[in-house]
Amino acid sequence: MYYNGVDTLRPNLFKDVFPYEELPKVKFNNIQLPMEVPEDIWITDTTFRDGQQSMSSMTVEQMVRIYDYLHQLDNGSGIIRQTEFFLYSEKDRKAVEKCMAKGYDYPQITSWIRASEEDFKLVKEMGIKETGILMSCSDYHIFHKLSMTRKEAMYKYLSIAESALENGIVPRCHFEDITRADFFGFVAPLAKNLMKLSEKYNMHVKIRACDTLGLGIPYVGVELPRSVPALIHGLRYYCNVPSESIEWHGHNDFNNVVANSTTSWLYGGASVNATLFGIGERTGNCPLESMVIEYGQLKGNTRNMNLRVIMDIVDYFERELGYKVPDRTPFVGSEFNVTRAGIHADGMLKNKEIYNSFDTEKILGRPPLVAVNSYSGLAGIAAWINGYFRLDGFNRIDKADPRILAIKKWIDNEYANGRTSTIRSDELKELVFKYIPNILDKEDSKAI
Repeated sequence: MYYNGVDTLRPNLFKDVFPYEELPKVKFNNIQLPMEVPEDIWITDTTFRDGQQSMSSMTVEQMVRIYDYLHQLDNGSGIIRQTEFFLYSEKDRKAVEKCMAKGYDYPQITSWIRASEEDFKLVKEMGIKETGILMSCSDYHIFHKLSMTRKEAMYKYLSIAESALENGIVPRCHFEDITRADFFGFVAPLAKNLMKLSEKYNMHVKIRACDTLGLGIPYVGVELPRSVPALIHGLRYYCNVPSESIEWHGHNDFNNVVANSTTSWLYGGASVNATLFGIGERTGNCPLESMVIEYGQLKGNTRNMNLRVIMDIVDYFERELGYKVPDRTPFVGSEFNVTRAGIHADGMLKNKEIYNSFDTEKILGRPPLVAVNSYSGLAGIAAWINGYFRLDGFNRIDKADPRILAIKKWIDNEYANGRTSTIRSDELKELVFKYIPNILDKEDSKAI
């Protein structure tokens, strides 16, 4: 293996783009690159690895249960293709053993290690077929964290990748901090050398492009190293990395994680790495459930995935792990499809499609609801009742129903006496049972 990178005595920290004393800069070259979505795209999970580092440590039983949920969500589709684990502790290894014993096709179990022979021994002992290997590629990391030269770092990375291949294990090379790295000076030479190893051993070598600080920019015409389109295009056409070997791993520091991940699909990367609910360091990783929705929009279907399982996972995280999903988190928060504005509530009462972009009840098991407050009016109360009790067709309560007047009078009195908070569901349910006592007798009603 030969070194063909651009060595340098001093690190290239791109200070014109990352001045540190100021906000990072977006520089344009206006180069328009073609979008090429691979025929087969998929999602990989890092909840047990990157995600778990940001919250209380999971028990073996909890990891196994969440692995079961991921399997149920995938439902044999292969869209949730892999999940990765640490191997450092006895607990992690026990969880891996129990998950492997399940014999599921998906998600496949992989591991993550540092670029060291000691870590690699753990992978061999566990019998895992693919492992992630940390390969920090920006000069911030090579010079200031590893205290190496580029040449030394490259030889170290290639050596551990070759060790994996010699043992029949697919190396997944984690190009850490790629959005601050010298693409043609280090990233491209490393990727090209890895592809030569792939040819030599006739085995896949994967590259995970890690946007470690969330600095990636999703739109075209932006200069490297921040351009997601240019990074993915460059890996494919300058480095000959096939789409199925390219994976994007993003963070949300600049609020672009979903857009960046989707962009990596659009420009030729087959795989996106994510965590449940976006848990992860600082502002978190890419939310897995969001990428499921993105997949469905891009492909026009979600194959046979069972998206209703997502809400079971939410309940499990909150009940068993003490992790509260923020109420307004898209698709999974308790209020992601709750309407508050009175005029919106009136629209929901007339036709749910006016303010609900897809059938959240059918797809996610979450009917659209209306929060009741001082501005809701009769329409808001009627919409809440219909949503909460899942009343459709002739069973629906109309805003002109005289029984709603008594409920509105009680609510108006609450706010006249100084209340400022939204009326709780348990309060509203009690009022409905008081003034519409036969609500549960209605045919087709399905009380929550």
